[in-house]
Amino acid sequence: MVAQTISDLSIDELKLLIKKTVAETLMEILTDPDSGYALQSSIEEQLKESSIALENGVKTIPADELAAELGLEW
Repeated sequence: MVAQTISDLSIDELKLLIKKTVAETLMEILTDPDSGYALQSSIEEQLKESSIALENGVKTIPADELAAELGLEW
């Protein structure tokens, strides 16, 4: 395969290259890296308990406040 430079491409070839690059980048960003993995039963139970607590009005701490309390950069 002969290497090309951008200046060697036609406008249509350049547009196609940009479309392919954008599509690949979006797929990388939007694809769930954990897809297909099973959730551990202990984590699933914690999530269920958390959801029930929220439904029952348990007060939560916003993530930015918790990060500040823990000295983490947010």
